[in-house]
Amino acid sequence: MKSWSPYVVLVVVAIALDQWIKQLVENGLAFQEKVDLLPFLALFRTYNTGIAFSMFSSFGDIGLVVIAVLVVAFVLYLATRTPAGHVVARIGFALIIGGALGNLIDRAVYGHVIDYILFHTPVWSFAVFNLADAFISIGAALVVFDELIGWRREARPQDPGN
Repeated sequence: MKSWSPYVVLVVVAIALDQWIKQLVENGLAFQEKVDLLPFLALFRTYNTGIAFSMFSSFGDIGLVVIAVLVVAFVLYLATRTPAGHVVARIGFALIIGGALGNLIDRAVYGHVIDYILFHTPVWSFAVFNLADAFISIGAALVVFDELIGWRREARPQDPGN
């Protein structure tokens, strides 16, 4: 089994970067006041009392913390069962765990998650999110991508000469 050190470092860096940016947002960005960066991208500090797109906000802080801890434990379990050669999946799992723990820290400290990235057009906007959410999404995409690569490798016909 290859060392888990690089993945642990990635988790720690993801958490630290997420928390640092959230602190900058809390200290320097007015609440629910849009700051356009590009025609389709703005900063917009708001609070999410649920999970992903405010789902399960009725569960309360303790319920959401329990759900987050269970999700992190499950992803950690999957990561430990992933072969060492599946580096892309392991990076994905590390990003998911780092993002989930970053949001879990917010929920435990503030009772909500700090969101601040807004993609929009003049007539439409995506849900406001944060770097931790991006880490979770990118991590999930990497895990799926690694699975597809593995599936393609297994689906190739074997050379009869082997």
